[in-house]
Amino acid sequence: MTARRRLDPAERRSQLLGVGAQLFAAKPYDEVFMEEVAERGGISRALLYRYFPNKRDLFAAVYRQAADRLLARTELDPARPVREQLSAGLDAHIDYFVANRNTVLAANRVLAGDPVIQAVITDELAELRRRLLDSTELGEGPRHMVSAALMSWMVFVRTLCVDWLTHQAFSRGELHDMCVGALLGALRPVMNLDRPPSGGEEWPTDRRPGPAEAR
Repeated sequence: MTARRRLDPAERRSQLLGVGAQLFAAKPYDEVFMEEVAERGGISRALLYRYFPNKRDLFAAVYRQAADRLLARTELDPARPVREQLSAGLDAHIDYFVANRNTVLAANRVLAGDPVIQAVITDELAELRRRLLDSTELGEGPRHMVSAALMSWMVFVRTLCVDWLTHQAFSRGELHDMCVGALLGALRPVMNLDRPPSGGEEWPTDRRPGPAEAR
């Protein structure tokens, strides 16, 4: 066992989350054991269980922290065209998926039916949708239509990325292009996604918003 070091509760929890994140990234979920987490953390299993009653709780905390950090790294730049913002944000997520393949697969396959894990995913998707609507000016289109398209697109991206991580049947470049192309294809009929931010015509001449959409 690693030599024990006295830490306050917040420091100890942070340390254990770091250990858990490393193990879940390195191994499939079923091959991570709480005994190893305790050993690497330099604590007893009894103390570990005071912080995380079971492996699922530890994984959920790790995944929540990862989602928060990923959101922090993918702040959108409203000065950039929509297409560029989408591409940059997508690349950041794919980078995380590649670096944490086992973690992503555990959340989306092994624990796909777990309500706590799915709540983390749902919260992340909702925040990403809010940012896209607010920062890219997509929210200036027919908002309900665009919002629904964004949520559907993000589910599509996650599903496609999980398939790619599992089978590696196509390249990362193809993955990126399919994801970006899917959203551009969904929104192009109602928005000009290539215009500079805060300038130019927002709506195609044959598809301006009606009164209900403009609200």
